[in-house]
Amino acid sequence: MSRAGQGHRAIAAAALAAWAGLSGTASAGEFDCVIEPRMTVDVRPASEGLVEQVLVDRGDRIRAGQVLVVLDSGVERATLEQSRYRASMVGAVRSGESRVEYAALKLGRRETLAKDDFVSPQDRDEAAAEKRLAEAELLQARENKRAAELEQQRNAEQLRLRTLKSPFNGVVVERQVHPGDFADSRDTKKPLLRIADISLLHVEVLLPVAAYGKVQPGATIAVMPEAPIGGRHTARVKTLDPVADVASGTVRARLELPNPDLKLPAGITCKADFPGLERGAAGLAARRSGPAAAPSSAARPEAAPAVQGAAAR
Repeated sequence: MSRAGQGHRAIAAAALAAWAGLSGTASAGEFDCVIEPRMTVDVRPASEGLVEQVLVDRGDRIRAGQVLVVLDSGVERATLEQSRYRASMVGAVRSGESRVEYAALKLGRRETLAKDDFVSPQDRDEAAAEKRLAEAELLQARENKRAAELEQQRNAEQLRLRTLKSPFNGVVVERQVHPGDFADSRDTKKPLLRIADISLLHVEVLLPVAAYGKVQPGATIAVMPEAPIGGRHTARVKTLDPVADVASGTVRARLELPNPDLKLPAGITCKADFPGLERGAAGLAARRSGPAAAPSSAARPEAAPAVQGAAAR
């Protein structure tokens, strides 16, 4: 089961206990909730290789674009340098340009001489063909240069993939790799790092179905984290699930709690204050009581014993 699923089950159990009268300490408008990260990402490599550097550890704060892990990339650097040199080569292009220039001059002379019948039409046609061949060779040289530039870009992207960076501001939750370890892109069970975005926290809370029509997206709600964090923080309603749970008579709501300085931790319980929304203890008790018990066997009429029927005969 995922951590999110465990958190939802936890707040569901807490909410059911409170609404059934098992916890009478909270006020009528306060509901149990859980504070979770906006997202949790498993950092994995796009290609396999040896881990050269791990620049963060568990609990470190990270920023978007920060380098987290560097894989050994000696081969990729050499390949990029080779492709960069090929992309900078201009000898073939300049040679082709010189051939085209010479062929154009030669053709011009042949055409002038051909007008006075000093050269045959065949010589003029050969000069024209040489010019066209020179132009084709120049075009091919330019195409090869462009292909080398594209190859350089491809190799640069391959080198970039050897450096893993953070996609957002957050914290490192787990670290499972060290320098010298082999990073396999096919291993989906063991990420290199697990990072979480807590710059914007999600507050998951279960509400009674009476929340429909009373709780609207965008509404401001006070959230009180558990001790020792404490305090009273302002969150906004993000969504109210359109499908309620029939068994418990509850609906799940998600609040967004800004946390730009990363002072509030995730993974803790809290209370959310919804003014004007009462706990549905009576309705919940009726749902939990279930159907009436079937009549006992003592109340049912019993059939006459078989021995009595035999005596009558």
